[in-house]
Amino acid sequence: MSATGVFRRISLAVTFAGLVTAGAWALPQDPIPQQPDVQQDKKDIRNDKKDLAKDRADRNADQRDINRDKRDIKSDKQDVRKDNRDIRNDAKDIHKDNKDIRNDQKDLNHDRTDRNADQRDINRDKSQLAKDDSKYGANSTQAQADRKDLSTDRTDRNKDQRDINKDKRDLSKDRTDRNKDVRDLNKDRKDRNSDVKDVRKDQKDLKADRNDRNKDQKDINKDKKDLHKDRADLHRDKHHK
Repeated sequence: MSATGVFRRISLAVTFAGLVTAGAWALPQDPIPQQPDVQQDKKDIRNDKKDLAKDRADRNADQRDINRDKRDIKSDKQDVRKDNRDIRNDAKDIHKDNKDIRNDQKDLNHDRTDRNADQRDINRDKSQLAKDDSKYGANSTQAQADRKDLSTDRTDRNKDQRDINKDKRDLSKDRTDRNKDVRDLNKDRKDRNSDVKDVRKDQKDLKADRNDRNKDQKDINKDKKDLHKDRADLHRDKHHK
């Protein structure tokens, strides 16, 4: 065999070996373009999980706010009902106090009338006693009778004066009670109005918290869809060219 033939065979063998090596090298390199997609899918999945966890935490916080708002509304409504009961009781007390004041005023007027009548009787008895003393003498039967009448009228006048003083004290006490009940009524009305405002505010807060909770739930649902989609993308990128 000539040297030229041997050289050709060696060249062909080297060329064939190079082609086989190149082919073998090229085969494991095909998935390389897919690696960035897989990494990006994994990153998206991690972000989706973070978003999902955050939205769930927000949703749970909103639910706690909703529960607290419900408790506040219930408590405020109980306060309103209690305030209304207090207002009704205060109104009854004021009505009773005003009735007592009117009765005390009537008693006072009646006792003053009696006291004035007794005083007129005393003045008349004094005048009659002076006349009888002058006409019949101090120890006469007429003078003694006048002195007895005078003593009786003075006793009645003093009793009526004590009744007047008592009526004044009762009247003053009832007015004090009435004024206190009026202050209580005004305070209970302010408390009731404040509690009504609290109820309205809590109801607004409840509505806002429900809206936030519903929005967070929508975000959760969207995050789940995104997570599902990104997992599907990862599966596709791992197993398909």
